[in-house]
Amino acid sequence: MSEALDEKLKGLPATPGVYFHKSGSGEIIYIGKAANLRSRVRQYFQKSRLSDAKTDALVAEIIDTDWTGVETELDAVFLEAEMIRRYMPRYNILLRDDKSFVYVRIDFKSTHPTVTFTRRPLDDKAEYFGPYLSKFIINRALKHLRKVFPYSTHAPTNIPRRACLQAQLGLCPGLEDDITSLDEYRKNLKQLSRYVTGKRKKIISEFEAAMKRAAKNHDYEAAAKLRNKIYALKNLDSQIIFGDRENMDISKDLGLVELAEILKLEKPPRRVEGFDISHMSGTDTTASMVVFVAGVPDKSQYRKFKSKVKGNDDFAHMREAMARRFSEKNIKAWGKPDLILIDGGKGQVSAALEILNALNINIPLIGLAKRYEEIIIPYYQFATKSQIVRSVYEKVLDTSKTEGGNATKSQIVLDQAQGVESPPRLEFKVVRLEQSSDALKLLQRIRDESHRFAVSYHSTLKRNRQTVSVLDGVPGVGEATKKKLLRQFGSSRGVASASMEELEKFVGSKKARLIKSFMQ
Repeated sequence: MSEALDEKLKGLPATPGVYFHKSGSGEIIYIGKAANLRSRVRQYFQKSRLSDAKTDALVAEIIDTDWTGVETELDAVFLEAEMIRRYMPRYNILLRDDKSFVYVRIDFKSTHPTVTFTRRPLDDKAEYFGPYLSKFIINRALKHLRKVFPYSTHAPTNIPRRACLQAQLGLCPGLEDDITSLDEYRKNLKQLSRYVTGKRKKIISEFEAAMKRAAKNHDYEAAAKLRNKIYALKNLDSQIIFGDRENMDISKDLGLVELAEILKLEKPPRRVEGFDISHMSGTDTTASMVVFVAGVPDKSQYRKFKSKVKGNDDFAHMREAMARRFSEKNIKAWGKPDLILIDGGKGQVSAALEILNALNINIPLIGLAKRYEEIIIPYYQFATKSQIVRSVYEKVLDTSKTEGGNATKSQIVLDQAQGVESPPRLEFKVVRLEQSSDALKLLQRIRDESHRFAVSYHSTLKRNRQTVSVLDGVPGVGEATKKKLLRQFGSSRGVASASMEELEKFVGSKKARLIKSFMQ
């Protein structure tokens, strides 16, 4: 270890955080998390540590180390997962592969919602949280949270007829014995998902306000339950908790800092929104909006748009998406980003900028072109005075004097040029960064996420269109009824195999008979 690095590591805090080991070229070669940054990072350079070939090779390459402190150990888990996905460091890849990532799955819309783990998220209308690198840590955290937000883990094919032991212990909603209603259970799961996505402090304050209202109304039993929940949530601070990612210091996100320097922004952009278009030959066109806050994706703020513009025109679809995103209603509901990233080149950037200008919205906007990973930065060029004079000169008749015989031709040109205003001309600056650039890694991560989200929604629309068409010919069954049937039975095949009693329960006896007779 060099003297410079040794001196730098003296500033390591004794708090949780994520550290970044770098090579001599500045490449991030390993990212790790720590409950105590000071002791964990310095362990790499201690002679007494356990020796192994991979760690020895890693330490031999470390020339510099950076770190970001967070509030809790679990904040470090969140941030480590995101940074590894963004930078894909060589030594992390040697230790992990995609199979090690784990997601928390909550199927809110099911008639018996569950909380489970999976390594392969599906587009099945459930909500996924993650990815996380350690199932052990996430599982342990959820076990603590289950005491506050009881949830079921029963597989759909193995739902008990009576309340299970976990329900009797207060860890499961007990839907089987009506211990908790389905609506109340879903609200409980929503609270759990809010906690997982970083709304810990807000939930505690909401519980405290509700407890005070219950006590004021002399509902002491409800107040006592809320008091116990508040105590349990606050007690998680000494164990494992899901932290509030909003509290991270974005000035330490190297990608955001570098991006602010490249774009000449006053400060690193806190909220970045990425947009992409997906379609197949102009059908089932969708637009995606992903949101990164403090350099980390905030999936609760993702939005998707089903295009109303027909045809295979990416520019028209981009204009539509931007117009809908920056409508007065959506600006009020979602706020404005500090930076907009368009997945595409000059054409897509021009289309998006056209809408912002029409709406008189001034937000920095750039594009990321796939082929050469070029950053497209638009700007407006104004003509110089000499260019204006030359333009006017070409329009003046080739005579040496005016009709009055006093003014020369050059004087005429100068006089007319005084009143000419130069319309701004859109130009583009193309920036190519090194592949190891922190800013490029961040932009690629946002671009790839917006593309994934757009393709996912496009696939859903395509599948739904192919499925719904089977029910199109059923007389008396409109769009709302079709959606209701598909949501309940999953597919047209599920509708066809449903019993008369099941159909009557959801659409009434008259429509149930029509559906049965038509699909037999």
